[in-house]
This record gives sequence, C-alpha cells and structure tokens, in this order.
Amino acid sequence: MSHRNARLTVHGRRILVERVLAGRPVAHIAAEVGISRPTAHKWVRRWRVEGDAGLHDRSSRPHSTPHRTASDTEAAVCDLRQARKLGPARIGPILGLPASTVHRILTRHGLNRLAWLDRPTGEPIRRYERDRPGELVHVDIKKLGNIPDGGGWRTVGRTAGDHNRQATTDQRKSCKPVIGYSYIHSAVDDNSRLAYSEVLTNERQETAAGFWQRAQAFFTAHGITVERVLTDNGSCYKSRLFTQTLAAAGITHKKIRPYRPQTNGKVERFNRTLLDEWAYLRPYTTNTERTQALADFLHTYNHHRCHTALGGQPPISRVNNAPGQYS
Repeated sequence: MSHRNARLTVHGRRILVERVLAGRPVAHIAAEVGISRPTAHKWVRRWRVEGDAGLHDRSSRPHSTPHRTASDTEAAVCDLRQARKLGPARIGPILGLPASTVHRILTRHGLNRLAWLDRPTGEPIRRYERDRPGELVHVDIKKLGNIPDGGGWRTVGRTAGDHNRQATTDQRKSCKPVIGYSYIHSAVDDNSRLAYSEVLTNERQETAAGFWQRAQAFFTAHGITVERVLTDNGSCYKSRLFTQTLAAAGITHKKIRPYRPQTNGKVERFNRTLLDEWAYLRPYTTNTERTQALADFLHTYNHHRCHTALGGQPPISRVNNAPGQYS
C-alpha cells in the first residue's frame, strides 16, 4: 500500500508506462508526474520484465539477515514464553539477550500478546469464523448465585448480606443456608455474534431443550436458519431429548472435545461479557431486578455494542432484514 505522499500509485505507474509506449521522452513524463528520471526508467523496466505485476509495491525486507538471532535461541525464547508466560524483561536476562531483541522474536512468532495464547497450553489461539449466519451456533450455560431480597454481600457488605440471605431462606421455608442458583442459558451465532439468553432455574435436559426451541425461534425471526449447534459435554446436552429436539428441526448437534472449552469460545467469551456488563455491572437489590435487566443488556449487545471482531459494528449489522435493525 502506497504512503499518503506517494507520487505514484499502481494506476499512476500504468499511465507512466502508457505514455512512454506512446513515444514520449521519459524525462518529460517524469517531470510531469513529479518523479526523477531514474525512477521512471525503473517502473518501465519492471513492466517490460514482469508485466502489470511489476508495477505493484514490493517488500523492502532484505533477502538475507546475517545478524539475525540464531534459530535455537529463538526457540528457547518461545519455549520460555509458552511454558512460563514470561515477558521480554524476564526472558532477556535468562538467555543473555536485550529485552528489545526478545520482543522482536516474540512478535515474529506471534507470541507478543498473552491474550493471543491459550493459557493452559501456551499455544497460539487459532481463531476462526463461519462464512454465514446460522452455519454454527454456540450454546452454553452459566451458573450464577441468586441475590437475596435486600441485596447480597456485594451490595450491602458481608454482615448485612448474610442476614438478607438467611431471611430469604426462612421465607422460603428451607433448611439450607443458601438460596440457590440461576442458570443463564445462552446461544451465540458464530458469524454474526447475535446472542439470545434466558435466566432459568436449572440445567436439566427438558429445560435445555425448551430453551433451544425458543432460541431457534429468535434466530428464525431474524432471518437466520440454524444448521449446526455446538455445545460442551454437559449432561443436558448429552441427553437423547436435546439431540432429538435438534434433529427434529434438521439441525446437526456437535459436542466439543472434553476439557477444551476454547472450541466453544464465542459463547464462553459472551458469558464473561454477561458478568461484566450485566450481572456485576451495578448493585442489584433482588434477583428479580437482575433478571429483568437482562433484556436491556441483550438489546444493547445485539443492536448497539461495538464488537471488535466485527470491525467495530454491532452483531445486528451482519443480519439482513432483521426486525428492529435500526432501532
């Protein structure tokens, strides 16, 4: 790509060649376009040898770098980065290298950002994206503690929070010292990141199957035909009922490899966004109040929240003819 002050682009170089072929002097044409005569001769010579391909910019990288760090040293740098997650300032003294050299090595191998590495294995994360909405939908469940009436410890402190929890438990005539959990069932489209969630009381197979039927209706209303669903190996997803529910709609059910949640990473990342921007966004005084706030979060996420993987656009931007697309 040419810089902003470039005298010639590929189109301009082609015009230069055409004028030279028309028989005009190279020196005159070079003066017209504001370049030197040797530069004009260079582009004409490249065109005659390589054709139109010779008019494109080339990398300025040298063919060889005699002083480049030895390959075994680079391998040692990468091993320390992946095994111990060390940065340039700590890897440098271990191997006797400047931190700047270590940073260049990590950048060269795509290891300079820890966010780009799989934390358990240290391997670079291989990102992928399906070609069209509905080709793959990620489904998962997030377990979240219920909020006692009056607020939990995050809102009113440990002492008052424990009191509210006990009072709520007594109201429900339960002998257990806790008030249970909510289960947030979520479905995220792989291509558009369009998301649908519900707060439900359990993660049984009947609940998961019912959630998917409503999620499928949501995607259908947005013009998305779901072809395949990806889940983890939870008991509700391994049940015959869930698989039959998908099969009845002509949907293929795929499960990730055990202990590899990264495969289902889009909905796993959505779960983290749920916590940051909904569940723990502000103090809630009751569980009902938090549940009611989910609808507003989902609308913001789907219609207004900028998504870095979508070039700064919201998920709805990849959905054609969606209801409320511009609301």
